Amino acid sequence: MPELKPDTDPKPSKSKFLDRSITTREVIFLLAFVFCLSPLITPPIALLMGLIIAQFVGHPYLHLNHKATHLLLQISVVGLGFGMNVNNAMKAGKEGILFTIISIISTLVIGFFMGKFLKIEKKTSYLISAGTAICGGSAIAAISPVIKAEEKQISVALGTIFILNSIALVLFPIIGHQLHLSQNQFGLWCAIAIHDTSSVVGAASKYGTEALEIATTVKLARALWIIPVAFLSTLLFKNKNSKLKIPYFIGLFVLAMVANTFFSLVQEYSSYLVAIAKAGLTVTLFLIGCGLSKKVLLSVGIKPLLQGVALWLLISATALWVILHVTK
Repeated sequence: MPELKPDTDPKPSKSKFLDRSITTREVIFLLAFVFCLSPLITPPIALLMGLIIAQFVGHPYLHLNHKATHLLLQISVVGLGFGMNVNNAMKAGKEGILFTIISIISTLVIGFFMGKFLKIEKKTSYLISAGTAICGGSAIAAISPVIKAEEKQISVALGTIFILNSIALVLFPIIGHQLHLSQNQFGLWCAIAIHDTSSVVGAASKYGTEALEIATTVKLARALWIIPVAFLSTLLFKNKNSKLKIPYFIGLFVLAMVANTFFSLVQEYSSYLVAIAKAGLTVTLFLIGCGLSKKVLLSVGIKPLLQGVALWLLISATALWVILHVTK
């Protein structure tokens, strides 16, 4: 009787993916992810869903989260440019430039002395101040290699900023309605007082189309200050050999605005592109929430959080007072 040979598949590697079992954690995450693409889910709800998954389920793809949120945010912001007009954007940018310059300089200076007073590690304090002054996580990501910040310092700064972003996303529209802020006023306030572009756009889109246009334009103009602040950082921390990361997606956003303003063919499809961009933003906020695990929240610590909250309250209250008394 011939000996039976074991079954040998010459190409077993191809079936590995199909044979792989999916975990309950992955199923919950993927279902929530797809659900966030629905128009039924608003940015604040998406963020809340992400926070719930982070605390009670766990992010199955946490190692990919930072790159995914970074890329999705940039694509979404560029997509929003297809819903904006260059002339309106220039008007909004001019109106917000003085606010931007004063708020950035004052936040950095006050943050420096606050860090000294609270005895917070120098680089951590600086990253929190820069994130509050300019554009949250994007500023921290751009400046951290320039000052040669360690992973722990970056994590603490990002954790502080993201916690406050989550609060602002929900709180700002409520305050805006209570104070009867106009679309223009709310858009300016969001752009100045909320850290991350994702939360600025999320809060403004909930308030109205005009608020969204003003907030996005002023915020991205504000984000350009990453460049001079990063150069200043090389002098403060004496790291002349560090490379500077320029946010190129801002240029693509401007090109999208130009295309939507002057090309009728683009205007025909702009509403679809904007709808896709808003869905991408909602998913981005969901992923940000998923990244705020208990470990991240606990790693922040009391003192850095105090600095972040104090700076945020100061810039928010001051900007709101000026907007109420200066703009319409």
